[in-house]
Amino acid sequence: MNRKKLTDAALMKEAPDLVLKNARVVNVFTGEIVPGDIAVTDGIIVGVGEYSGKTERDLEGRYVCPGFVNAHLHVESSMVTPEEYAFEELRWGTTTLITDPHEFANVAGIKALRNILDAARRSPANYYVMLPSCVPCTPFEHSGAVLEAEDLAPLKDHPCVLGLGEMMNSVGVLDGDENVLKKIDEFSDMVIDGHFPCGTGRQLNAYVTAGIHTDHESISYEEAIEKLRTGMAVLVREGSACHNLDDIMRGVIENGTDTSRLAFCTDDKHLADICREGTIRHNICKTIQLGLDPVKAIQIGTINAARIFGLKNIGAIGCGYRADMVVLDDLREMTVYDVYKDGIPAAGIKKPKKIYSDELLDDVNNAYVDENAFDIPVRESYSVIGIINNQIMTKKLTMTHDEVMKGLADGTVRKIAVIERHNKTGNHAAAYIKGYGLNHGAIGSTIAHDSHNIVVVGDNNADMLLAVNELKKTGGGYIVTQNGEVAGKLILRLCGLVSVKGSDELISELDAVIDIARKMGVNPEIDPFITLSFMALPVIPELRITDCGLFDVGAFAFTE
Repeated sequence: MNRKKLTDAALMKEAPDLVLKNARVVNVFTGEIVPGDIAVTDGIIVGVGEYSGKTERDLEGRYVCPGFVNAHLHVESSMVTPEEYAFEELRWGTTTLITDPHEFANVAGIKALRNILDAARRSPANYYVMLPSCVPCTPFEHSGAVLEAEDLAPLKDHPCVLGLGEMMNSVGVLDGDENVLKKIDEFSDMVIDGHFPCGTGRQLNAYVTAGIHTDHESISYEEAIEKLRTGMAVLVREGSACHNLDDIMRGVIENGTDTSRLAFCTDDKHLADICREGTIRHNICKTIQLGLDPVKAIQIGTINAARIFGLKNIGAIGCGYRADMVVLDDLREMTVYDVYKDGIPAAGIKKPKKIYSDELLDDVNNAYVDENAFDIPVRESYSVIGIINNQIMTKKLTMTHDEVMKGLADGTVRKIAVIERHNKTGNHAAAYIKGYGLNHGAIGSTIAHDSHNIVVVGDNNADMLLAVNELKKTGGGYIVTQNGEVAGKLILRLCGLVSVKGSDELISELDAVIDIARKMGVNPEIDPFITLSFMALPVIPELRITDCGLFDVGAFAFTE
């Protein structure tokens, strides 16, 4: 950084590289909208006031706010490579990404993390990484890797690493598990993300006391305010399957809650949804429409997140800050007119070449299974996974044998199974699920949070087996089978999670396979694939299934 050049530009001793004339600047420090010109040199904002520059653009009174910050996300959920993903975010004004690549890590461990950190350096956005804390997230499943504190420590000093990713093993934290506490100790001087759905009372106090700083799992205002009162930062989530923003932000607005410890995140969002509405821009817009002052909503989506994660020169239109800026036509619909990254129009930034290791391709290695893998022993009653519309939480239902048989007949109950796909262990488990829908077929996926084994749901064993075998043949992805044939598929060759194709082609194929699933009767209130992927995550209440069996999250133990 040439400080003299910057100060000379601020003093107009030397003309700034770029001046955005006649702007209405959203000042997130003071909560004001201030008219003026924005001067930029070497990608740094050097002043707001009256300036002339080498290049000038007249904004004609448009609003300019800082580039948005997505405070917690998993790029893998978009199913495109990190470079491709960053361009889609940038188009909608998100210039800073705080990512947790635990999906890649659960499949391919350290080799995947090193690949991601290389990609972070090439990213057109500010691309930061929280190193995955829970690979696997529990000992109740089989993943493709196991990462301990000593595995993560050598990556701490990478310039793109901000801290430790979401600590999903809350039971390990509360029980004082030695390996869990080693990871927290190792990263105690950095930010540590949390993951404590429904955490409350003394357990929440203990979890925060252990050293956890943030949480993105609140689904209600009541849950969010209790976490805020402990000192936690709450990352308000609005993704493709989890829609928590309305409930939380309505409570914030109605109660006049201080917003300084709130930030916005998406966690998991499909690329098609991002291309249609953006991410943090969408969250800000929804919050404004709920009644929050636009400047406060923008603060939540910019400077708040930067402060929570210790990013000192990001998140504001201020002197010495990176010239990451979003030009808006209005502050109610948040219509994006233009985006600047380090003072360069985002539209002019070239997309980097996608680079990934061949050792991350075609990572589906499951052992042989037959139709018997989907048989469920006859019992008088069963624990059944109950889907909750528009949420990734589930209900633990108890149904009699007759009720299950009736549900199978009328379409309200289906079979669900998980097949281990990393180490050829032969592990598999099957159970019943209520509320998914689906008629005359099966849907399978190698995206199954967080260990990413094969998860499949269906109404007959033959189509379920075909789905599993087809996923192995294609190297991973989404599969829909019906009446003994493949009805649709989306191939995801990179760790069985991500496509090696471009955004446009992926979205077209994704839309097609979702449309097929919808026509087969999947519940219209859920995403057919994202919802299915979370049925295998044994850290979110109440009932889940892994390759080891049906898991009661509240009891933190397997059921029958």
